[in-house]
Formats: sequence, structure tokens, C-alpha cells
Amino acid sequence: MQTSSDRHEYPAHWEADVVLRDGGTARIRPITVDDAERLVSFYEQVSDESKYYRFFAPYPRLSAKDVHRFTHHDFVDRVGLAATVGGEFIATVRYDRIGADGMPASAPADEAEVAFLVQDAHQGRGVASALLEHIAAVARERGIRRFAAEVLPANSKMIKVFTDAGYQQQRSFEDGVVRLEFDLEPTDRSLAVQRAREQRAEARSVQRLLAPGSVAVVGAGRTSGGVGRSVLANLREAGFTGRLYAVNKALGEDEKELAGVPAHRSVTDIEGPVDLAVVAVPAAHVPEVVAECGEHGVQGLVVVSAGYAESGPDGRVRQRELVRQARTYGMRIIGPNAFGIINTSPDVRLNASLAPEPPRSGRIGLFAQSGAIGIALLSRLHRRGGGVTGVTGVSTFVSSGNRADVSGNDVLQYWYEDPDTDVVLMYLESIGNPRKFTRLARRTAAVKPLVVVQGARHGSAPLGHAVRATQLPHTTVSALLRQAGVIRVDTITELVDAGLLLARQPLPAGPRVAILGNSESLGMLTYDACLSEGLRPLPPLDLTTGASARDFHAALSRALADDSCDAVVVTAIPALGETSPGDAALAEALRSAAAANPSKPVLVVHVELGGLAEALSAAASTAPQLGRKTPGTAGGAHPFRPAERLPTEVHQAAEGTPVSPADSAGSRLIPAYPAAERAVRALSEAVHYAQWRREAAEPGRVPAYEDIDEKGAAEQIDALLARGEGLTLGAEEAGALLARYGIRLRQARPAPTPDEAARAAGLIGYPVALKTTAPHLRHRADLGGVRLDLADEEQLRRAYAELTELFGGPDELRPVVQGMAPRGVDTIVRTVVDPAAGAVLSFGLAGPASQLLGDMAHRLIPATERDAAALVRSIRTAPLLFGWRGSAPVDTEALEELLLRVSRLVDDHPEVVAVSLEPVVVAPQGLSVLGATVRLARPPARDDLGPRTLPVY
Repeated sequence: MQTSSDRHEYPAHWEADVVLRDGGTARIRPITVDDAERLVSFYEQVSDESKYYRFFAPYPRLSAKDVHRFTHHDFVDRVGLAATVGGEFIATVRYDRIGADGMPASAPADEAEVAFLVQDAHQGRGVASALLEHIAAVARERGIRRFAAEVLPANSKMIKVFTDAGYQQQRSFEDGVVRLEFDLEPTDRSLAVQRAREQRAEARSVQRLLAPGSVAVVGAGRTSGGVGRSVLANLREAGFTGRLYAVNKALGEDEKELAGVPAHRSVTDIEGPVDLAVVAVPAAHVPEVVAECGEHGVQGLVVVSAGYAESGPDGRVRQRELVRQARTYGMRIIGPNAFGIINTSPDVRLNASLAPEPPRSGRIGLFAQSGAIGIALLSRLHRRGGGVTGVTGVSTFVSSGNRADVSGNDVLQYWYEDPDTDVVLMYLESIGNPRKFTRLARRTAAVKPLVVVQGARHGSAPLGHAVRATQLPHTTVSALLRQAGVIRVDTITELVDAGLLLARQPLPAGPRVAILGNSESLGMLTYDACLSEGLRPLPPLDLTTGASARDFHAALSRALADDSCDAVVVTAIPALGETSPGDAALAEALRSAAAANPSKPVLVVHVELGGLAEALSAAASTAPQLGRKTPGTAGGAHPFRPAERLPTEVHQAAEGTPVSPADSAGSRLIPAYPAAERAVRALSEAVHYAQWRREAAEPGRVPAYEDIDEKGAAEQIDALLARGEGLTLGAEEAGALLARYGIRLRQARPAPTPDEAARAAGLIGYPVALKTTAPHLRHRADLGGVRLDLADEEQLRRAYAELTELFGGPDELRPVVQGMAPRGVDTIVRTVVDPAAGAVLSFGLAGPASQLLGDMAHRLIPATERDAAALVRSIRTAPLLFGWRGSAPVDTEALEELLLRVSRLVDDHPEVVAVSLEPVVVAPQGLSVLGATVRLARPPARDDLGPRTLPVY
């Protein structure tokens, strides 16, 4: 694109798609010599006022010299970027490097003048803010550290773009011009501003898809059946509140209607706007449809067509071209190969999916990457939403298919601030941007529960999902998600179980559980399940099989009023005794007792009581009343006798007292489970999540240690990396680097001969240890490659002879002599930088606990004081550190400090891509680091710190 005189090739990596403030998209790319006509056309559509603000004088048209200047760049000292929609410019930005005298300059000058021009029709969409992020990133890449801009005082919009960006800046006023100068180094505030803008833009883009004012189904057939016709029928039957159109290019000239819906041969034939198009045509015809939608101004697409990345390499190429084409027109895509989307809001009633019956309206947001799993989830929520928790249903549902564009991250941005969604359930088969997902999950989980089940945990992602592979095992990924507040479950059954509890019950204040019911055996099963899940159950209260509804009501009321419990599990079995309650009466008894004390969650475990499950689901207005039928009964009562009346005041509270929706019985519907284990597992997840919420309200602190030599470590790392990439440090170099962060290695001296071993021991002082450092024997005390407590030279020489006789010569064994450390517990501290998830800190006990059982704990770096404490305590073998079976507790404070220092080292210096401290012997007083491995490499680019961009899968 550029001429031979240009200093750099076209920087294709600067191209990016971005989401704008109104939810539309634009493409940002470098301006080249081929853009002369586009630039002139763009300038002609800019108002005289905007031109005046740009050039400080009337400037009706660009001269040939101007066009040449604004399209010829060297991509180093002179750079221009354009935001485009439909291939045409809507805004431009450029910088010119300047020296201290304000004149054009080259490196090492590190300042540049920057200027914007935004077409009037696109002002207010956040285009300039997005361009500023990208031009700043380009400038930093080219060694520019500071921008200067001159703006007329009346150009308040542009001044706001600069001042709102969050960079440190200075402002001056002279000669009638405001001069702004600001550093380009990202700050906490600039990152916060960027992420807030990202959240608003991405949430808005999803909102435009889920709440369209008009929908066109492209590919709706003339006859019943077929994907397009099914989606059209589902939209009609759901009662979509907007305008609905059918599009079929095979329609005759006189065919104006299809299934009672206005029909057209092309989207472009529709009079009026189309917000959303559902595309259900063969993949070969999709590009034509996308072009028509783009020309008509359609805002978003749901592509249910298959034949894309899930079908192989050729399909992947088609998928990328589909995304590129749609984004060219500013449209976002759900799919391809998508099941569809649903919005149950009465104001929308959108069922643009293949689900023949939409779920009940409710407060659960549901995301599924798989159409089949989406069907299963909708079916279970529909069945249990009505059969267990009444009106607990779905607010919005998104099945993303291949999720080539809109992903779970985008939908999380929407649900975070959606007032109609209280709980988020997600089925994920891949995570395209784990760093971003973790960040968004942490923010979302702080205000509403987020429950996730991961598919493809032990294999590769489905063919349709082009994502960066993580090197972390599934257990580590799960631990990191839990650190972010995600409720991680293993099955879709557990997903629904947890979701229904969290949607209708308050969070428990602690792990203490009261158990009551009419079956001693079922109560004991529940008690055992609580213990297995780490809860603290109180002894079960057996009401006996003859318990009446009044007995259940009284027992539940006492339990909820008892300060010694945080949640109540009610167990119930069917009984036909004269005093046994009917389903409706029992349900009303439980509901009314729970409503009187709404601060604690209540769950029901029922055995073969379909009637009770349905009765529990009924709202207060459907409680047993004279002459009315109740779910689960033939006439509102037990089939053998009249319904038992509860105390009058309970009926008044449940039926007659005006209450707000949040306090109504419908908001306190009690979830019922067919097995104790399922109920308790859901409760356990709620307990752990509630604990995380309490801790997240007061985030931990990353301590600052005064003895850390960050600058010295940086200089040492630069000098080491000058020798080459992918460098594993020797023991001396690793020890020197760690020492700069206050981490001392216990001295170990090479012992290539028995005489050298004796000399080393004399310098260190007896007793000593003799151990091999050969890779196949390292950290394998079970193989006999270590001799401990050698008290004198005679024992040392004897041990040396034994090792060389058993395992080979010194050249192979690489023996070393090391001073004995105080007795304690052997542990491991490790870090790794995963290209997808980021830097991870891990901790466990050395030996079989970590190697065989995988008993390791993990946290993202940087770790806080709270993270370090949790690492030490969250492994299953943690009791060994705290005085198990009468042993002396070890110095966990010193261990936590070590974890924090290692975290600081890796966070301060991303070139430290791996650290392994093994073993770390933690004694009752202090600890000893006996071995260390440190690996250095140039770090991969951080995609979470750069300008906002849409991913390309």
C-alpha cells in the first residue's frame, strides 16, 4: 500500500474492530496512500464548524497538498488512523512527532502532536475516545511517551475527550488556544475509564440484540417446518411486541404475506428500520444476506445457519469472513450455528430461537455455547421452574453457537447492569479471553451470583471455537474461577439446582444448617451430606411421620428464629396418616413460616412428592382457599380430608397484606429437591459464595516490602536476557535474583569429588545434607538421592560413595552439599505465566500430596495478603501445617510472606515466566528455601492492557 520511500511496512496489527458507545461497531486501521478519495469524501461530509475547530480557520476543502500529507505516513514519526463503517471514513486521528522546539522530529524525541476530526453524524458515539486509545497505543509502540494537543476553547467536546481519558495531563492557555499535554503511560484511572467505556459499549451492543424494535427472519420457508419458518413461528407465538417480517427471495411478486407476517423478497425491500435479522439460509448465501442487511442499516444478526468453523478449515475461513463482513457494516453477530436468543420481558417477548416454547419469565440469565445443552437447560428450567420454584424462570437466554463474535464476556457485560437479571447461569465449552472473563466475573459476582459449568474440560474445545489454548490443567482453571467469585459446578443438573436456590432465597450468613422433617432416615442422609460438603449441621429434628402442617410450621419458625443456624433444610416423605398434612397445606405452612423470617434460606428435600413440589411453587395468591383447586390436589386439599387451617395471622401475612414484589411470597418461593445430596450441594455453593461476597467487600492488600530492589532486579533481568531468550538461570543467578526480593536460598556448594564435598561441608558447617541435582533424581527423596544429617566427614564420604555406587558417577549425579535446615514441613511454591490466563501462583506440600493427588492451591498474580492466607489453608493437607495430631504448628506467617514476595517478583517483572521453589521447609520458626528454578523470557503482549478491541477467533 505504501510507496518504496516509506520507512516501514503497513502495520496490519494496528487494525482492530471496536464497539462504540451506542453498541454499533467500527473498524480502526492505518490510513494509506490508497485512501485519498475516501479522505476527500469524508471531509466533504464534515460541517464547517467541525472543520473550523480542526484547523482554527475556515477550511472548506482539502488541497492536493493536504490530501498527500494526510495519506502519506511513515508509521513511525507520522501516523494516521481512521475509523470506518461500511468501508468509509467516519473519523480520523493523526500524530506528528515533534522535538523540544515544537518542530517535526524523529526518535529519540518522545513527544507528538495529536489531532482528531469526527464526522458530525457520528459525534457522540464515542469514536474519538476509541481512536485516542488506539493512537496512544501506537505512539507508545513507536517510543512516544507524551501527546500535546491544541484545541479551541469553544470545542468543548474534544477537550472532554482528552480530559476524560484518565491520563495525567497539564493544561495551559495562550494565544486564544487551550494546550493540553498528557503522558501516555496507562494509569489506574485511565484503565478504569477504558474498562467502564468498554462495559457500557458492549452491554449496549447486546441490549440492541436482545430488545429489538423490529425483527426480520431471512430464510423463512413457504411451508411449515424448516429452521427459518420455525423461528418465525416461535416469534409469533411468543407474542413479540415489535414489528416482524419474513424474508424469502423465492417469493413471487404477489406474495406479500407469510404465515400472517408481512413478507418480502429482500431485507432492502422492507420499509422502515430493521433492528435484528435472524439468518437461516445456507452458508453459501449468507454473504449476500449480510450485505443486504448492512445496506439497510440492520443493527445485529443471529445466524442459525451451519457450515462454518464446526465443519472444518474451509468453514473456519467462511466464519472469519462472515465476521469481517458484518463488522464492516457495524453489526454484531450471535453465531453462526446458533440456537438463538430469548427475552421474556413483557415489553419485548422475543423468542428468536429454535425453542418451540419459551421459558417462563423470571430473574435468571442463561448463556449456553451449545445448542443441545441450551435445549436441555431451557427444558429443565421450564420443568423445574414451574414444578419447584414457581415463577422462577429466565430473563434472557443466549445460545452463541460458534461464538465467532458475541461471547460470554459480552453477555456478562450486559447482565452486570441488567435490572431484570438476579442470577447468571453459563454453560461454557471454551473461554476466548480468560483474563477478561475473570475480571468481568469478579465484578459481576460482587453484585449477583454467577454459576458456571464447563464442558470439554478434559479435551480440546469444539471445532467451532477458535480460542487460544491454555496450558493450565482444568483444576487450576477452576480454582482461578472460584477466586473470582464464580460458583463452579460440574453438571447442568447442579447448574440448575444452584441457580434456582440463588434466584429465590437469601444468601446464608454461615455454614450452620438446621435439619427438620418427618423422616429420621432422610434427616440423617441430609446430615451426612452436609458434613461431606463441609457444612456444620445441627442434629436433625425428627417430627415423626405423624407431623401435621402446624407442626412443620412451628418447627420451621423456631429454626429460622434460632441464632445458632444460618439455613434450614426441611425433609418430607409421603404419609397417609390421619394427622399427616396434604401437599398444599404443607407447602403453605412452609411458605408462611419462611415469609415471617426472610433472612435465612430454606430448602426442601422431598421423596416422591410431586404434589408438594407443585404446591411449593404456587404463589401466595394460589394458597388453599375455599372452593379453589390447588396444584397437586384434587380440590385444594389432601385427597382424603379437608385442608388443615393454619393460624389466622399466617394467612393474613401470606394472602391479605400488601407487600412489595421483593418481599412477596413469590420472591421467597422455596426450592425443592428430590435428593438430599442435591439440595445440600446447592446450599454448600451458596454458603461458599456468600463467604466470598463478604470477603470481596473488603479486598485484600498487596503489601509493599521496603527491602525489595525492583530496579536492581530489572537491570539483572535485562542483562541476563541479553544472552538469549528462554533462559533457565543457574543456582547462583537464581539466588541473586530472588535475594533482591528478600528470598534467601540456603547455601548449597557443588561437590564434584569427595574431597570437594568435604571442603564444602567444612565451609558450611556440620551437620550437612548431600543430595543429587540430576534432573531424573531432583526432588525424588523416595529414590534415595538424598542423605541427611551427616554429622562429620566420615559420614559424608561414606554417603558420597553410596550415592555414586547406586546411581552413577558425579558427572551424572551433580551432587551438592547443603547445610541442614531446621525440621519442618516440606512445601512447594510455584508460578507460571499462562498465555491465556496470565500469571498464576501455586502452593502445595512437597511429595505425593501434590504429585499424586494434585493437592495444589492456585491464585492469580498479584496475590493479596488474603490470597496468600487462603492458599496456605485451602489445600486438603493444610492440617499438617497447623499442628495435626499434636505436631508443632509451623510458621505460616513466614510462608505467607514468601508467597507474597514471589508474587511481587513475577508481577513487577513479567519476564520472570516461571519460578519453582522446592522444597521450602517451613519450621515452627522461619523457613528455608532449599532449591530454586527461575526461567526468564520476553513476556507475551498483554491484550488486557491495550486499547479496546473485539477479538478475532
